[in-house]
Amino acid sequence: MTDLSLSGPVPDEATDGVWLACIECGETVAPFEEPTYKCANCGSLLEARYEDYHDLDAFSGSGVWRYDAAMPVDDGVTIQEGNTPLYEAPTIEAETGVADLRIKHEGMNPTGSFKDRGMTVGVRVAERIGVGRLACASTGNTSAALAAYGARADKETLVLLPEGKVAEGKLAQASLHGATMLEVDGNFDDCLDIVSELADRGEVYLLNSLNPFRLEGQKTIGLEIIEQFLDQTGDVPDRIVLPVGNAGNTAALHKAFRELVEAEVLEDDEVPVLTGVQAAGAAPMVEAIQEGNDTVTRWEDVETRATAIRIGEPVNAPKAIPAIRQTGGTAVAVEDEEITRAQRDLAADGIGVEPASAASVAGLRKLRTAGEIGADEQVVCLTTGHLLKDPEAAAAAGSDPQTVPNSVSAVLDAAGD
Repeated sequence: MTDLSLSGPVPDEATDGVWLACIECGETVAPFEEPTYKCANCGSLLEARYEDYHDLDAFSGSGVWRYDAAMPVDDGVTIQEGNTPLYEAPTIEAETGVADLRIKHEGMNPTGSFKDRGMTVGVRVAERIGVGRLACASTGNTSAALAAYGARADKETLVLLPEGKVAEGKLAQASLHGATMLEVDGNFDDCLDIVSELADRGEVYLLNSLNPFRLEGQKTIGLEIIEQFLDQTGDVPDRIVLPVGNAGNTAALHKAFRELVEAEVLEDDEVPVLTGVQAAGAAPMVEAIQEGNDTVTRWEDVETRATAIRIGEPVNAPKAIPAIRQTGGTAVAVEDEEITRAQRDLAADGIGVEPASAASVAGLRKLRTAGEIGADEQVVCLTTGHLLKDPEAAAAAGSDPQTVPNSVSAVLDAAGD
C-alpha cells in the first residue's frame, strides 16, 4: 500500500533533518552517504522526507532556491532556474468556457524546460555524495538540462537517447554543453533500463526522475503556481492539468501540496485536483487510471509526435497514480492532431511550446467537452518545454513562407493589401 503520509518520527538515518523513505514498506535510508534510487528492502520508490515543514510560509528570494526551506540541501548548482511565468490565455479560456485559465510556462527555464528545476537540486546532491560521472536516459529535455548543469558543476555527463527519436534542438543543446551522447537502438524505456543498470553497478550517478532528489526541485512548480495564482486572482486553482511522460511532475506537485498542508499553509480541501494527459500512442498511465489499476503495464511500442512524452513505462507511476486519485483527478489520452491544434492555439495567444506541452490544453478541451471539468473551475495548464525545443514540429504546425517578387507592390499584394 503506497504510504504518502509525511508525519512520523525522525529516524536515526536522518542527516540535517533529511532522510529518504520507501513509499511502500516505510524503510528509511540515509540521504547522502551513497547513491540510492530504490528501496533495498522491497524495490519500490523512495521519497525525501523532512523533520519540519513549518517554514514553508517564510520564503524569500526568487526562483527554485526561494524555497530552500523545502529542499534537502541549502543551495544548488544554479543557472537561475524557476520563477517561470503564469500566463493568461484569453482565447482558449473563452473557447473552453472555464472560469479562469492560466498557463504555467516551464519552457522559460534556462535550458527551455522544467527539467532544470530537478537538475539544480540533483547535481548539487551528487556533489555532496561525491560521485563523478552523471548520467540519464532521455527523450531530449533531460539530456539538455543535465548537460548544462553538469557543465556548470564541471562533471562528466553521459546521456543515452533513443536513436532517431529526439528533436534536433534538444540534441544540439546536449552536444554544445559537452555531454557524451550515445544513441541506443531502442526506445526511451530501453535507454532507462541500461542507465539504471549502470547506476546499480556504481558506474554513474542517475539523474532521471527515479532519483528522489530530482523531484524535490520539480515540486517548486507547484509552490510557484500556488503563490502566483494567489497573487493574480486571490485564490488557489481548482485544478492543474499537466502532460505525463515519466509522471515525475504529477508526483512532485502532489508532494508540494502535501507539504503545504502539513505546514498548515493549505487546507486539505484547497489542494488542486491533478489531471494527467498522455498522447494516445503512449498512454500506459491513462490505461491504469481508467482500468482502476495501481500499476502500469509497460507499452513496448509507443509513438507520438509529442516526443517528450513518448514513454511506455512511467517510472513514477507508483507515486503519480495515488496523486491523481487522492486529489479526485483523472487521466486522459489525446490524439496527435489534438495536440497540434492546441499548440497552434497557444501560439495564437502568444505562448510558444513544444508538442508535449500542448497536451495539457488538448486534455483540458477533451475533458471539458465530456463534462468532467466544470465551467466554474479555475484551471492551470502546465506547459513543460519551449517551442524551439522542437523547431521542426513548430514549422509543421505553422504555415509555410511565400516566395514573392522583389518589389513593394508584390509584398503588399501577397499580404492582402
